[in-house]
Amino acid sequence: MQYYDVARVLTTHGLNGEVKVSVITDFPEDRFAVGMHLALKNNTEDVLTVKKGRPFKQFWLVQFEEIKDIDAAEKLRGQVLVVSEDDRGELPEGAYYYKDIFDCDVIDNESGARLGKITDIQSPGANDVWLVHEDSGKEYWIPNIADVVKKVDVANKKVYVELMEGLRDED
Repeated sequence: MQYYDVARVLTTHGLNGEVKVSVITDFPEDRFAVGMHLALKNNTEDVLTVKKGRPFKQFWLVQFEEIKDIDAAEKLRGQVLVVSEDDRGELPEGAYYYKDIFDCDVIDNESGARLGKITDIQSPGANDVWLVHEDSGKEYWIPNIADVVKKVDVANKKVYVELMEGLRDED
């Protein structure tokens, strides 16, 4: 089974086993919801059930059913929490996991021509940008915005785009 990083435990918070975590997921409200199952990256057999989760400054405070006090919580310090592929849940319409976008063929929406493959994803600000690698070896970045990305077909590993002038340097 595959697991995905969700958070890193930074420190304990209070005496009742609550921990402060640094978030590594785009969906903390879902990952730290009551009843959610998370595991420790170095031992996925140790499943923890979220008892309570709440935002705290730029972090989250999470309490687990299995962790009853500060001594038990201290043992989690520095650990990475992961979610199993089965427990990830469904994404809202129009949202995708990075792993679903990697290696998708990029198709020109008008001509149907294959432009290349997506080989990297970055999140520099308001929207993600995807690196398109052409068969010729040439690379360029496209923004994941509605004006450019017209359709994402995860099942067939295809992304249909309308490139704005200047995105693909063609000299």
